[in-house]
Amino acid sequence: MAGGKLSPRQKMINLMYLVFIAMMALNMSKEVLSAFGLMNERITDSNASAAIRNAAFMEGLAAKAEEQPAKYQPIKAKADAIDKLSTDFYAYIESVKGGLLKSVKDPKNYEEMDRTDFLDEKWFNGDKMTKAGQEFIDNIKTYREGVIQILGEDNKEIQDDIIKKFSTNDETTKEGIKKGWLTYHFEGFPMVASLTKLTQMQADVKTIESEVLSNMLAGEQVKQLSMKNYSAIVIPDKTAFFSGENFKGKVVLGRFDNTLNFEKIVINGRELDNVEQGQVMLDFPAGAVGERDIKGTMQFKEGDEIVEIPIISKYAVVPKPNSATISADKMNVVYRGVDNPMTISFAGVSDNNVTATAPGLVSKGGGKYVMRPSAGKDVTINVTGTLPDGSKVSDRSTFRIKDIPKPSGTIAGQADNISLPKSNVEIATVNAKLFDFDFDLDINVTSFKIKVPGQPTVTVNGNKMNDQARSALRKASRGDGVQIFEIKSEIKGNSSIKLLPASPVFIEISN
Repeated sequence: MAGGKLSPRQKMINLMYLVFIAMMALNMSKEVLSAFGLMNERITDSNASAAIRNAAFMEGLAAKAEEQPAKYQPIKAKADAIDKLSTDFYAYIESVKGGLLKSVKDPKNYEEMDRTDFLDEKWFNGDKMTKAGQEFIDNIKTYREGVIQILGEDNKEIQDDIIKKFSTNDETTKEGIKKGWLTYHFEGFPMVASLTKLTQMQADVKTIESEVLSNMLAGEQVKQLSMKNYSAIVIPDKTAFFSGENFKGKVVLGRFDNTLNFEKIVINGRELDNVEQGQVMLDFPAGAVGERDIKGTMQFKEGDEIVEIPIISKYAVVPKPNSATISADKMNVVYRGVDNPMTISFAGVSDNNVTATAPGLVSKGGGKYVMRPSAGKDVTINVTGTLPDGSKVSDRSTFRIKDIPKPSGTIAGQADNISLPKSNVEIATVNAKLFDFDFDLDINVTSFKIKVPGQPTVTVNGNKMNDQARSALRKASRGDGVQIFEIKSEIKGNSSIKLLPASPVFIEISN
């Protein structure tokens, strides 16, 4: 503009235009820098408010966890872990900002913060990142992956937001050039712009922490209000039915509030005050044999109003029991060599007033027993019940005693006729299992014999092939039938019980 064959006056005019444009650009730049600074201040103030809110939430959660540890302690443990990750990452970003601000004379003079040298020199060395730049990326990844790991399967939307806001993947410019995340966002930017970006990252940390904490508590509240916390209550029309009758009644959903206080409770004309954890405890004579009524009211205060709920129910009084109920929990017989669980009771008699005796019978309390039969073909259990008036009733029942059935031999977890490569047979374990047996027994194989066609029978001690057995197996050909037999075993921890030899296993060599 100031060159060519222009007159000196025109050259001067053109030069003045250039100076004017430069001054306008300079003023625009200072306004933009100031705008970034003001934005940074507002975000900083918002972060301070968010920190106060999050701290208050953590204090409230700590109080709830102390009051109801079973319900809120697991939530607090997750919240503490999230809070630590957020606090550590927030503090790290603050340290980066602190170093940046120390490099300028006046941290509040945003118009002078147009330099790019501080972070360019700190985080970049030519086309590569410095150790400090990589440390910044690593801190972002630690925060991002740590929060996602703590959340697990919960809050998928928040996890997606975390991945988006704290992604460190490469970026592509408008010109289609791929750049590293740190280079794309920070290299060559004015100091005040980078400062604002760092403050915004801190804001994202506080926002995500707040969302996570709120969602965790909201999830617990939804869980408490869930219909899953209700119990189905069956209310029969009467409490005893004759054989051949149809059962009649209804099913309702109910839950009780253990903090509920009643104004007045009346049952069958008597006022009661025996309330425990929101439940009225009933204790009165049952009466004569037959059907009896329970009628009354429950009154409680709701605002300024007294609410009255009627109580209408029935129960049946049956004659005193004179026979015992004795049953094996798993079978109609008892087996020698195992603990046979049994339930023994007298109808209408509490378990602590029932006594059962028999050889090998051991009480576990609450009507539960274990029968450990030894010699003989049967065992008789005698039961005596003590009624409330002190009188005795008795009964007995006889059970057959059977030995543990013959186990089945297995190799590599398979039984009967199987096909295996001989290399698999060489390293496989020989076991004995009780299929279709009601008890889970740990059986150890102590020895077995193996016969390979054309080779002498080999006796093996233990449940793994010995050198002699492996040598014989190596001489087997494809299609040969190998037999494992005379599989001897014992119950782990009870070698006194002799088990029958397990059934043999036939193996066809497949290679």
